[in-house]
Amino acid sequence: MNTMDHADEIPKTLLISIVGQDRPGVSSAVFDTLTAYAVEVVDIEQIVVRGQLVLALLVTAPREWKKLRDRLHSLGESLGMQITVDRGTGDNPRRAEGRSHVTVLSAPLHARAVAAIAGRIADLGGNIDRIERLARYPVTAVELHVSGVDPLKLRNTLAIEAAIQQVDVAVQPASLMRHGVRLIVMDVDSTLIQGEVIEMLAEHAGCLSEVAAVTEQAMRGELDFEESLRARVALLKGLDARALDTVYESLVLAPGARTTVRTLRRLGYRFAIVSGGFSQITDRLAMDLGIHFSAANELEIIDGKLTGDIVGDIVDRAGKAEALVRFAGDVGVSTEQTVAIGDGANDLDMLAVAGLGIAFNAKPVVREAAHTAVNVPYLDAVMYLLGITREEIEAADRAAGITTPAPPV
Repeated sequence: MNTMDHADEIPKTLLISIVGQDRPGVSSAVFDTLTAYAVEVVDIEQIVVRGQLVLALLVTAPREWKKLRDRLHSLGESLGMQITVDRGTGDNPRRAEGRSHVTVLSAPLHARAVAAIAGRIADLGGNIDRIERLARYPVTAVELHVSGVDPLKLRNTLAIEAAIQQVDVAVQPASLMRHGVRLIVMDVDSTLIQGEVIEMLAEHAGCLSEVAAVTEQAMRGELDFEESLRARVALLKGLDARALDTVYESLVLAPGARTTVRTLRRLGYRFAIVSGGFSQITDRLAMDLGIHFSAANELEIIDGKLTGDIVGDIVDRAGKAEALVRFAGDVGVSTEQTVAIGDGANDLDMLAVAGLGIAFNAKPVVREAAHTAVNVPYLDAVMYLLGITREEIEAADRAAGITTPAPPV
């Protein structure tokens, strides 16, 4: 006998749980049964995991609630599913303050990592209200909706745990801003593209080792960027300008770069690339990818040869942040509605001023300073941080006639 039989008074609400093999018509059959009792739906949530349906309903209790309970039990038997009816406790309580979206990325994602992250959330007094999978390949991405803990405190704690578990964890405050049109500002070398353009040019000029050594020092923040850039460009003096065309044609985009720009443009996002590299490359790259804004340094070319000098002001660490603010103004959004992505020390100011600063396969100093880090090689993984699922990305591509590789079984 159901324990509800011991209480004669009519409950205010009923909590109905349906569990079993999913098939077409289950939800319809349940609601058809409820219709005969004129109940009101207070809350509803449904998920399907590997073909298993879990449907939970909170409804107002009718006067003949026991008859409804018995009919639902009979329906469950006919469907081969388990349907339970319990006395409800009213509507769900309002979620506690301190709400965050916690995105976890890994390939693969092990249970121990999820357990550790959930444990740290519990240690802080937070509650996981909901979990959903955003992607299963080429990385596994899950999002946890967390309440009851300050987002900044949660971010700091989970950053430590993420390093221990060797997964990427992003913590973002839950706010309306996440759903608005945003500006994406990306570094170019070793972020949007693989490799460093200046090193590719240096290879043509026969001074690769000298340039690479200075580049590495600058990216680690050990050298002033402007000084190091001028020193490296000086080594390119006399290089035929046609080498720029050769280098551009040999560029390899980061995996997922075109997908990222294509998908977010569909949603009304704007894009900018801000580079300590060279406008002769970045302007063409922006045109090719459909990127709205571009800022970079201009190599001086006279009589078809590089002079070893830069024309105009240097786009350095401060210049990148200034460009982000300028482009945000052009788009008409606040800096809170910007996302910056970079990997080197000269990206630090840009990452700091953005609403969300993402260190993408970055140097340690950048990972420690950024809001979050992505250490998988797929640039389109940043879309999971915006709550976009792999299924949504691929569905939009199919609608546009773009085919994507089939996921692994």
